[in-house]
Order: sequence, then structure tokens, then C-alpha cells
Amino acid sequence: MRTMTLKVQVWLAVSALCMALGGTGVPDAQVAVTQSSVATDPGVRGGAAGAGGEIPGLTARELVFFNAGKAEFEEAEVVEEGLGPRMNLDSCAGCHAQPATGGTSPAVNPQVAFANKGGGTDKVPDFIKVNGPVREARFKFNPDGTTRDGGVHNTATITGRTGATGCVLALPDFAAQAAKNNLIFRIPTPVFGAGLIEQIPDSAILANQAADARTKQGLGIKGHANLNVSGRTITGSTNNNGNDGTIARFGWKAQNQTLLLFSGEAYNVEMGISNELFQQERERDPNCQFATVPNDVTDTETTTTPAGLSAIEKFAFFQRFLAPPTPSPDTPGGATSISNGRSLFVSTGCALCHTPTLRTSNKSTVTALSDQPANLFSDLLVHGMGSGLADNIFQGGAQGDEFRTAPLWGLGQRIFFLHDGRTKDLIEAIQAHKSAGSEANAVIDAFNQLNEKKKQDLLNFLRSL
Repeated sequence: MRTMTLKVQVWLAVSALCMALGGTGVPDAQVAVTQSSVATDPGVRGGAAGAGGEIPGLTARELVFFNAGKAEFEEAEVVEEGLGPRMNLDSCAGCHAQPATGGTSPAVNPQVAFANKGGGTDKVPDFIKVNGPVREARFKFNPDGTTRDGGVHNTATITGRTGATGCVLALPDFAAQAAKNNLIFRIPTPVFGAGLIEQIPDSAILANQAADARTKQGLGIKGHANLNVSGRTITGSTNNNGNDGTIARFGWKAQNQTLLLFSGEAYNVEMGISNELFQQERERDPNCQFATVPNDVTDTETTTTPAGLSAIEKFAFFQRFLAPPTPSPDTPGGATSISNGRSLFVSTGCALCHTPTLRTSNKSTVTALSDQPANLFSDLLVHGMGSGLADNIFQGGAQGDEFRTAPLWGLGQRIFFLHDGRTKDLIEAIQAHKSAGSEANAVIDAFNQLNEKKKQDLLNFLRSL
């Protein structure tokens, strides 16, 4: 019989203590040590959020705009302000909450309690669970089964809520759509550091796309910008959503070009509030309209800013001035493991798409955003991720299996992974990148060929971000 390792001795000692105290003999998960050497996800990094505050270097006036935007971002809307008639939640911060305002889905899904908030009578859809994630639902196809839908179908209504007298709306038949494999989900994307992302020049994105071309080609990595041309012709480019020909970069499929557009669409789609960018109501039942249209606009009678600005302008300022997450130098696993993991992240090919750093323009009107490193770990391109992740939703130039390379900064404190939040396990999320037709297949093969120690180092690095 082999001499017991110190780890096993410690585990047995803790187990004996548990039994002596009347327990099961199985130490608490926080204390237990096992013989297993298989790499595991270290889990959500504890400690301070390291996110949610303003970017360093803002002027006093810019800070006023940031704080006003944050207050608006956190405010819960009501029917008389235009909430609904169909929506997913009543505030931006409810979805963007983990680990601080501006993040992603929290551990406890606020959509469950929201179903009955203020007298609401909605039944919580089966795919909305109290332990998360926050989910947005989309249908792939219209009822004819051939023409594309792709739009958001909301999970709540104002029926029964305070101020909504006379409005009776039914939720979509989500179960029927699920049975037809016509239902897909999205979870909230974090907006930390969004102002830095907004200020990365198109030229920097395209130059990074062209870099390491031979290596990328050998691994099957392609990727392209969600670039859509309006009013002019560029060989090889197509006009899909009619923007100005610049690179879109926000959202799961990089479908929104700017933070203002991103904010306006979310206000309209997620909360049902029409605004200066999206002026028409999505649900037009006249019995369910309780506010002027558009619901929220710039107040032309208010002579000061940011007070008179529309909500979407304030949302955009908050996100624009929001600092990126602060990584940990030594948690989890220690500084050496994290450093080794960073090297492996590059050598396995992960960094070919998850570009560690891009730089902002040196001519930004905001000094704090000018000529700054954006350590986002993304190339901001959309890539074919194969049949395993495909959602069959087309947005701009992004096809049914294409997604923006998700920025990884802040990953250490995220709970749910992938566009639909299907897993909490980082290893499962990595493995999901490999399926028929995925550009990441060769890179995932390289990850799988690492020994368990090296895999753990790489996982520790990711959770340090």
C-alpha cells in the first residue's frame, strides 16, 4: 500500500472531525481536498467586485454625467412612464447586475419575482428559473416556418399591474415554439469598459484581423467584421442593415455599432419603452398604451444637462464612462499559475480570436478614453462557431452560427457562460466551442492535449480576469 499523501491525510482528518461532530463524514466543499488531479473550473472569483465604478481620469463634469447615467440605468420603470406593454424586466441594472451594476446575469434571476410585481398576473415561462440566468427569448422563424423571425418575444406584460387598467395581454406560447425547436435564448452581455470598446478605431480591428494570417488560416480561423455598407459600394461587402459602413461591435453578434444604438434598442426591446431612436410601440393594442409616444425623449424645456437628456443618452454616458473590470494578480491559484496560464492562452491559439489588447483612438473627445489600452480579450469580429452553438439567428452581417468573440475581461466573476447561459462551468463553455463547422476546433484540440496541470493554469488565468 502506497504511503498516503499529505492531501489525503488532511482530507481523512477533516472527515473524521465531521463524523465526531455528528456530520456525514464528508467535509464542506470549501475545505475538502481530494486526490483528483483533473483540472476543474475554480468557480466565480470571490472578493471585491473590482468593477462598476467610473473609468480613471474623468473630468468633474464627466463624472456628473456618469453618475446621472448610473442612476437612470438602475431606476425601475413603471407603467405610467411607458413600461411595456411587453417587456423582460423593468430596469437595465436588473439584468446587468453581476458582480456590480453594468455586469451580467446575477445568481438570483429577477424575472421570477418581476412576473407578479405591482400586481402582474403573468405566469413565469418554464425556461425562466429563480437560479438564473436572466433570459431573453427569440423565435428563429415566423409561423409559416420558412421566413425568418429572429426578434425578441418578451417574457412579461403589464397585465394586472398598477396603472394598466383594461390591458389584457397573453404571453407567447413558448412551449409550442420550444417543441418546434424554434426557441432560442440570449443572456445579458456585460458593458464594463464599453467606452473603450467604442473608441477602438475600425482600422485597429481590421489590422488585428489581418495579423497572423498564416497561423489563423492553418487553424481554420476566419472571422470577419459585422460591416454593413450604406450609400456606397465596397467589393465583397454587403448592405444588410443599412448602417454607415463602419464596424458594429456591441451585442452577441456585434449587431450594434454604438452605445447609443445599443441603449435605444434595449430600452425598446427589453423594457418596451419607445424612445428617440425607436419611436414606435412594439405592442400596439390601444388598450395597453398609458404614456405618450415616444415614451422617453430629451426634455426640451429643461435647460441643464444631464438633467434634460433622454434616458438612452444617460445610459450611453454611463456605459461609455464605465471602467473595465480589474483582474486579480494572484487569485485563483497564485501568481505563477496565472502567469503560466496566460502563456498557454497564447500558445494554444486562444489569443488569435480573444485578442488580449486593442488600443483606442488617440483623438477621442474624452481624454480618459484617448490612446488607452483596452484589455478586452476580443477581436470584435464574428466567427463561425459551428452547429453546437448555432442559434440560426441572422443579425446584420452575422450568420446563424456566427457570434462576436466575447470579451473575456471580467470573466472571473461571471456565473453563466455562452450566449444562452447554458452552463456555469468554464470547462463546459470551452468544450462547447468545438463542434462541426466551428472555427475554434483546432484550438480546442490544442487545449484538450494539455496535461491537467497546464489546463488548470489556463483556467486559473481565465478566472483571474
